Amino acid sequence: MSKRIIGPVSHTFFSQRMRLHYTDWGNSGAHPLLLIHGGRDHGRSWDWIAQQFSNEWHVMVPDLRGHGDSDWVEDGNYEMAAYLYDLDQLIHQQKLAPVTIISHSLGGNIALRYSGLYPRNVRAIVAIEGLGLSPKMQAELRERPLSDRLKSWISKRRDLAGRSPKKYASMDSAIKRMTEENQHLSEEMATHLTVHGVNQNEDGTFSWKFDNYVRSWPAYDMPEKDIQGLWSEIECPTLLIHGLESWASDPSNDGRSKFFRNPEVVGFKGAGHWVHHDCPDEFVSAVKNFFDSHGLPG
Repeated sequence: MSKRIIGPVSHTFFSQRMRLHYTDWGNSGAHPLLLIHGGRDHGRSWDWIAQQFSNEWHVMVPDLRGHGDSDWVEDGNYEMAAYLYDLDQLIHQQKLAPVTIISHSLGGNIALRYSGLYPRNVRAIVAIEGLGLSPKMQAELRERPLSDRLKSWISKRRDLAGRSPKKYASMDSAIKRMTEENQHLSEEMATHLTVHGVNQNEDGTFSWKFDNYVRSWPAYDMPEKDIQGLWSEIECPTLLIHGLESWASDPSNDGRSKFFRNPEVVGFKGAGHWVHHDCPDEFVSAVKNFFDSHGLPG
């Protein structure tokens, strides 16, 4: 019997007593390919990309903790170290190493650090705007006294604690909000992202699946030099992607690409932060060319 399946199958794994969700697109005999989404997103946002790679790869797509169909953290603290542990748990439990990774934003931030932490576990990595704040934004943040930054974090946390999940009266109104967030989206894509990104409440309204606390970045993160040190430990082929209409800066211009051994940097016209949504065909073509140039997935 063929190992191919029609559409993704849901699975769970456990990490730090949490039940985390991932989808498996079949083709289990092929090389593993993880697709890791960004903040306030969910794994099914990769469906168009997963379909394009599922014939040659064993595609698996996790929901990060606090996102999609994965558990929320009880205390609302989403630490980078915990995200790294979750990723390592999935790779360890499913015996995926060495794995290839395509990632976006928060997912790229996690995946790049992981690739430096365990360089032999990763065959190649593609990161869409996964470097975090630009050096300019980082410098502006550092200019603020620590006391101000901590007070701001406390204030935002208190605000989130008092905020109930936003309720939308209909699926159409939730889709409208999705479109407002990213005006590059087609109607089909906005509908798909919304349908898989909301739960229906008992009163018939709809709310986003992600935990509101993921909106708050931890008060402390790894020092910038340590993060750059992890990037420098990455041994595998690395493709850094950014949208030319995004808030994120070009890593080849802002100096961050120098911390990688042999990075390839590509900017996409007509794309903002969600490059894989804004120009999916061009994105898939660029990634496949990158893989082919490095003899992947063979």
